[in-house]
Parts: sequence; C-alpha cells; structure tokens
Amino acid sequence: MIEVHATNKHFLGMPAAEFLREYWQKKPLLIRNAFPGYESPLQPEDLAGLACEDGVLARLIEHDAAADGWRVRHGPFAEDDFPGLPDHDWTLLVQDMDKWDADLRALLDRFDFLPRWRIDDVMVSFAATGGSVGAHVDQYDVFLLQAQGHRRWQIDASDKPPLAFRDDVELKLLRVFQPDHDWVLAPGDMLYLPPGVPHHGIAQDPCLTFSIGMRAPATTELLGDYVDALSAEAPESLRYTDPDLQAPKDAHEIDDAAMQRVADALRQLRMDDPDRFGDWFGGFITTYRSAVQPAADDSPRPRIEVEWDLGQGASLQRHPWSRMAWRRASKGARLYAGGQAHAMPVRDAQRLAAANEIDGVLYDALSTAGRDAVFALLDGGHYRLDVSDEAE
Repeated sequence: MIEVHATNKHFLGMPAAEFLREYWQKKPLLIRNAFPGYESPLQPEDLAGLACEDGVLARLIEHDAAADGWRVRHGPFAEDDFPGLPDHDWTLLVQDMDKWDADLRALLDRFDFLPRWRIDDVMVSFAATGGSVGAHVDQYDVFLLQAQGHRRWQIDASDKPPLAFRDDVELKLLRVFQPDHDWVLAPGDMLYLPPGVPHHGIAQDPCLTFSIGMRAPATTELLGDYVDALSAEAPESLRYTDPDLQAPKDAHEIDDAAMQRVADALRQLRMDDPDRFGDWFGGFITTYRSAVQPAADDSPRPRIEVEWDLGQGASLQRHPWSRMAWRRASKGARLYAGGQAHAMPVRDAQRLAAANEIDGVLYDALSTAGRDAVFALLDGGHYRLDVSDEAE
C-alpha cells in the first residue's frame, strides 16, 4: 500500500515499528487525516512578516508558467515586496520555523518514533494558487503535512526514475518528470517521501505546507569534519617515517613500500577509542546545518543566585536553536550540545536532552556532574533564566 488512513491509535496509519520496517527510506506513503481537524498555528501573513527579519532563511520562488521560467529571491524581504505579487504562481519558503514558533516546535513531539537528533527542522511554505518549486528530488527523508488549503502532489515512485537536472534555471529542477501517483492533500493529510523520490507540489488554492525534514549529512561532509577533527588533535611528531628504508632501484619511483608507509602514517590518526569517535560525531551532529548558535549572556548571574531562583519557582528555558543529544560512554554518558560534550550519569543525560525546561525539581534531581553541566550550558547560552512573578 502507498496510501493509508490514520486511526485514533496510529497517526501513521500503522504502528511506528511497521512504518519503519516497511516504508522508512524504502517507499513513499500518503497518510490521509494524519492530523484530523488540523488548524495551522500560523497564518500566511505571519510567515511573510518573519521573512522580512534579519537572520531568517527565506526564499521567494516565482514561476512564469508561459515560458516555464523560474526566479529565486532570498530574504530578508521588504514589507512592500509582497503586496505587489500576483495572486498566482509564487511560493514563499521559510526554514527553521520550529525555532521561531513554539507551536510548530511542539509538532515535532509527534515524531518521537525517530531519533530527535535526526530531525532537522520544520520548513513552512506558503503558495499562492499555482505556486510551486518545480519537480525536484531531495536527498533526505521528509514528511509533508498539509496545514491550510490544498496542494496537489505528484511523485515518481519507480525504481529508477530519471534524475538529470535542467541547466537553464538556478533551481535544481528535474529535466524529465514522469509521475506515477497523483493526489490532492487537504489539511491534516501528510505525505512521507524517502530520499531520492522525484516529486512536484502545486497549490490548488492559497495554501500552507509544513515540511518536517531530516538531517542527512553527505558522506563528504562527515569525512571533511572527521579529518578536520583528526588534524586538530594530531601532534607534530606524527609524520611519515621510513626507518626500514632500503636503497631504491629507481630513485624517482614511489614504490609499494612507500605507499604502505603512507597508509600506516594515516592509520595513526584513526579514532580507535569509541569515546573519542562518539564525541566527534556528537559534536558534529549537534551543530550540523545550524544557522544560529546560542551565545553566552553578556552579564551572567552568579550560580548561587540562579540556584536560589530555581528554588523559588524560576526555570531555565532551553534556547530554541540549542541542539542536544546524548550517548552512552565507557563511564556513564556524554551529553552533546552545540558541539560540546559534557560527562554525567546516564539518567542525567536522558533528562537534560529531553527537557525544554529545567525547573527546581528537575535540577535538584541531578547529580553534581549534571548540575555543573547545566551551568556550563547556561553560560554558553543554551538556557535562559525565566523568573516568574512569584519568584520576583
């Protein structure tokens, strides 16, 4: 099946384990009424307003249907850019909307059957009637939730779809698109697409679509960061050596023995220690594709004052751009946040990674190492102190 209906028990139309086994990174799935009666927590004018702000990743894509031409503009936009647009054939896309809107951030809780560190962001697109970004293919998993209005989705779910790109537009649009499925999604419907599935969405009327996308770093990105980490830690004393050198038959030849020494020299840099390797990846994935990094407060409050505030009803709110994940280590666990590793017991790491808020009760339940990590994270900008009226 490629189309199912959600049930009261399973919003994916099936148990999560079945979805992961049968569909995840294997084949598309349309889930009708995944979010029954869904009402968008934001309106198109909210999206347009945010697209005018500095630091917001926004694009405006316009399509000249007659000439099949495409124009892409990047934000921030001016407020008077939008009233002059036609009532058809354009799309506004804003990345990382879960960082700007708490209701959209809460939407991610429904996807707890996936590792949270795999979820990248919620991109929101508003499309006027006929608006589209063209037929294209993504290299990551995505859930497309229809939030308002109606969008027609066409996909090519064949085994070997044509993937050549057009060379006459700046967007990576497919030169040939041969859909074999065609649906119109209404609010609450959701389409899951694994990587590599060509798709084309066209607004049937003014509509909002929420794209829950996954983090899928390319192997080249992983390798580049890994090599950088290895190089940064390597002592100057690690060099190519040849104490077993013998007189060559040809002084200009790079022989097999030399190549073996090169391989041996590079092998010395490998992270054979699982904790080193885990710390590298934990740091990488909690900073990967992040447009904003939390910054330290210019005037941090003393720890003793913050602890007193927590005891009086205050709380620490996690910065919306702070990414956390944890890993079991040889001793206890490591909590990763924005590229930094913090050692602590497993229970502390589990609690802190899952908590968007730390109140006095949670703080008191932490170990000394966990509490120390909280204040290191607070100093790094991963939390902000929220003092209630009662605490004041």
